[in-house]
Amino acid sequence: MRISTPVRILLLLLAVASPALLRAQFQQPTAEELAMTADPKAPGAAAVYLNIEEITDDPHHFYSFYTRIKILQETGKNLANVEIPFQVGDTGATGVKPRVMGQDWLTDADSGEKGAKPSGKQPNPQEIFKIDDIKGRTIHSDGTVVSLTVRPDELLKLKSPDGQFDRRAFTMPGVEAGSILEYRYTIRYDEKHFSSPFWQVQRPFFVRKSHYAFTPFNDFLSDDQAMTSRYLLDARGKVVNTLIWWPVLPAGVTVKRDAIGNFSLDLTDTPPAPNEEWMPPVQSLAYHINFYYKNAFSGSEFWASENKRWSKDVDRFAEPTAAIRQAVAGLVAPGDSDIDKARKLYKAVQALGSSGPRSAGSAEDAWSSKIGTSEGTALLYLAMLRAAGLTAYAMAVVDRDKGVFSSGYLSFDQFDSYIVILSIGGNEIFLDPGEKMCPFQTMHWRHSGATGIRQSSGAPVVARTPFQAYTANTLLRTGDITVDEHGVVTGRFNFIMSGQEALHWRQIALGNDETEIKKQFDRSLESVVPNGIEAHTDHFLSLGDPDANLIAIVNVHGTLGAASFGRLQLPAFFFETRGAHPFADQEKRIEPVDMHYGEQVTDQIVYHLPASLSVEGAPQDTKVSWEGHAVLGTNVAIAPSQITVIRSLARAFTFVKPEEYQDLRAFYQKVAAADQQQLVLTRTSVVQGN
Repeated sequence: MRISTPVRILLLLLAVASPALLRAQFQQPTAEELAMTADPKAPGAAAVYLNIEEITDDPHHFYSFYTRIKILQETGKNLANVEIPFQVGDTGATGVKPRVMGQDWLTDADSGEKGAKPSGKQPNPQEIFKIDDIKGRTIHSDGTVVSLTVRPDELLKLKSPDGQFDRRAFTMPGVEAGSILEYRYTIRYDEKHFSSPFWQVQRPFFVRKSHYAFTPFNDFLSDDQAMTSRYLLDARGKVVNTLIWWPVLPAGVTVKRDAIGNFSLDLTDTPPAPNEEWMPPVQSLAYHINFYYKNAFSGSEFWASENKRWSKDVDRFAEPTAAIRQAVAGLVAPGDSDIDKARKLYKAVQALGSSGPRSAGSAEDAWSSKIGTSEGTALLYLAMLRAAGLTAYAMAVVDRDKGVFSSGYLSFDQFDSYIVILSIGGNEIFLDPGEKMCPFQTMHWRHSGATGIRQSSGAPVVARTPFQAYTANTLLRTGDITVDEHGVVTGRFNFIMSGQEALHWRQIALGNDETEIKKQFDRSLESVVPNGIEAHTDHFLSLGDPDANLIAIVNVHGTLGAASFGRLQLPAFFFETRGAHPFADQEKRIEPVDMHYGEQVTDQIVYHLPASLSVEGAPQDTKVSWEGHAVLGTNVAIAPSQITVIRSLARAFTFVKPEEYQDLRAFYQKVAAADQQQLVLTRTSVVQGN
């Protein structure tokens, strides 16, 4: 087909203009930026953000994100993988997106319509948010430009952690150490919904300059834009009357609001988000700002109203109907004690299957379907306890691996899980029926020491669940190892687990067969058995019984220790030769320490020796103590042809404040030194009989 001259000219102009148009949307890098190999304000950083710009315009229903990133080291190249979150409430570190505040609606006041009635269902973000535009380029240190060529419909699809929604991702082209990555994308959302941003001010790396801007819905502006016939309704049909923001920012930094009502924030030299070993969730510590629309004029008004509403909803769901009472009557006996009734009902709801993200409409629905969400299972258990004549309450908590409860953040969406509080004889027992394989009177560590809202004999109140006793979480490793004079060993271990360690493996087993569990357990052993030793799981005992200790039988073989000059040196403490002692090498601490739960780990190992080896040296009995917090005890017993080594570390604490850190570090340094002790064996002549 022949192309006319005017068309050829037009195509030529577009071809010439396209690179210029692309350049116009981006910044020309400076000579300093192209040449830089490090940033003195971020020593040792693998990358730095040169610029970040984030814009949310609610009246025009769009959100845009722009950034420039300098890659300084090879390890920084993973920033070439860019994820566009596409899930309600997502606050991940890979990017920021618009967030729908519950089930929200727009109403046309002039038409007299009340809008769609709230259904109580969370809107699907994939039906609301559409990626409108993506542009990007990689600039090498010599100035060479590699353009990103990807359309929104070509993005890689990634499943969200809960499997509900797809996220989108792309990879910047030609990235190498020294490159500058520059990209922007725009997301638009439909007119039936409104959005308020979450500004994630701190990133994984140092940020030189950042700018954030938010134009709220028209009702919250003071110029002509505020003149509109539309208004907002929340999930319960109430008119939204307040725009609230909850900042967590450095001292002296504030959000600005202009005369019209637009918000903005400009920062320079923002340090990276905290990244210390064993710290609370970073999202609860890093600088950020939440904006949200609410039907409330103050925090106290909001929580008083929401707590009351929540408690009524719980009671409505957990109503002990005739069907629930009949089910309970078939599970408990008239002569059972209150605690026995609670135990039997707990076992019954734990046996239910798991459903998807949506809960049943009532406890009766959950029981009849024999499946339920974590939340639905917990409330079904609450209903059954009440049907059995027991006093019980619900509690909504923020999972400790996700964040901490904040009364300043006016949203019930911050709560992740439900637990049940049983009151017997003036004592309260905290139960976790929504956690599969969780033993009776035990909570998952995410829910112990967690803060939330609980029911009580009066109005709902803010409360914290108790921490677990360290004695409830135990790991006992017993083993017999046969050693020859060259250090070749064979043996078998029993790993006996209770509490959180057992719960961890049993929950993995819910979605995997035993072959896969053994593979995963073997991988976990690789980091703790000595170099030269292979460990393989033979089988498990009581893997499906949460009320019994979980036992893993493990076979080991290989070469242990070092032989020289008629001596054989063996590690006295088998599992500590490669053990990573936390905090021993970390001089300073900024954030609190959160080790999830207290525990007691005990090793009891018997080394069986040939007649040609005798003991020349062994560790002295040791006790290392951090008063009121932790204690290490070791004991070595020598007998003919064998050595028994016992090591026990009891850690009673879960949290440690930064000001207590030096005491914590001193304890683990002593533990690390004690764990390096050796068994020294000497080869001896064996007298042969006539």
